[in-house]
Amino acid sequence: MTELDAAGIVEPGLRAAYTACRRINARHGRTFFLATRLLPGRARPAAHALYGFARMADELVDNPEPGVDPAAALDKVAGFVDEVYAGGEPADPVLRALADTVHRYGIRRALVEAFLHSMRMDLTVTEYATYADLAEYVYGSASVIGLQMLPVFGTVGPLSAAEPGAAALGEAFQLTNFLRDIGEDLDRGRLYLPAEELGAFGVNRDVLLAARHAGRPDPRVRAALAVAVSRTRAVYRRAEAGIPLLRRESRACVRTAITLYEGILDEIEALDYDVLCRRAVVGRGRRLAVALPRLLAVQANGFRRH
Repeated sequence: MTELDAAGIVEPGLRAAYTACRRINARHGRTFFLATRLLPGRARPAAHALYGFARMADELVDNPEPGVDPAAALDKVAGFVDEVYAGGEPADPVLRALADTVHRYGIRRALVEAFLHSMRMDLTVTEYATYADLAEYVYGSASVIGLQMLPVFGTVGPLSAAEPGAAALGEAFQLTNFLRDIGEDLDRGRLYLPAEELGAFGVNRDVLLAARHAGRPDPRVRAALAVAVSRTRAVYRRAEAGIPLLRRESRACVRTAITLYEGILDEIEALDYDVLCRRAVVGRGRRLAVALPRLLAVQANGFRRH
C-alpha cells in the first residue's frame, strides 16, 4: 500500500499534486524527507505538502525568476491562500495539496499567514539588533512550521500542551540554518545573527564579510559562533521535551530529525566554526546510520500489527 492509499487520497489529480510535493521534499529537504519516512504512511503526504508550500514561498524570495517581483509573487500566493481557506481548489499542484492538507488536519490560517509575513520580511529587513527583534521572524519562518506539523504528528493530550515543543522544534532548525548558511546569507545581503550578540565579541557585518572574502577564520567570529551554537542546543532541549506529548508513532520521526539537524552543529564545531566559506553538512553515511535502524524498527512494528 502506498502512502497515498494509506492517507485515503484517491482522486488522480490530488494524487498527482501530493506526488509533486513529495518530489520537492525529496530533492530539497533531504534530512526532513528522510525523517518523514518514519511517519505512518497516512501522515507522510501532509508532511510533503507542508514542506512543498514552504519551499515554494522561500524560493520566490531567495531565487526569484528573472523579471519576477518577489513581493508581487508573495501577494499572489496570499491570494491563493485566501482561496484555499474559502474552500477553493487552486490549479497549482503544491497549493492544491496544501488545500487538502489544511482541511484534513484543521491547520489554522494564522499559521500560514504568519509564514508569509516572515517571507515578506526577508524582502526589506537585512539584519536584527537583538534576539528579541529576531523572534518575530523566527516565529513566522520556522516555529509555525512545527505548529503546522503538530496535527499531522498527533498528540496524546491537548494540542495546546504540545505546542511549545513543536514551536521550539522549528526554531531550533531555523537557528541551525542561520549558522550553517551565514556566508550564503551575507551574499544575499542578510545577516540573521543579532548584532548585539556579535558585537559582544567585536564582530559586525564588516568583520564577517572580511573573513568571508579572505577565506580564513577570525577568532572573534569563532567565539561569537560558539555562543550561538550553545544557545541553539538549548532550544533543541526544549524541542526534545515535547516529544513524549506526541503520538507514539510520530516520535521516531521527530527524534531522528532532531538528531540529524543538531548534527549540523556538531559539524560546525568539527570545522572549528570556520563556516563562512565552508558548508557544514551531515554526510549521507551518518544520516543513514541514524535513520536506518529506526526505519527498520518502524517497519517491523508495522508487520507485527498486520
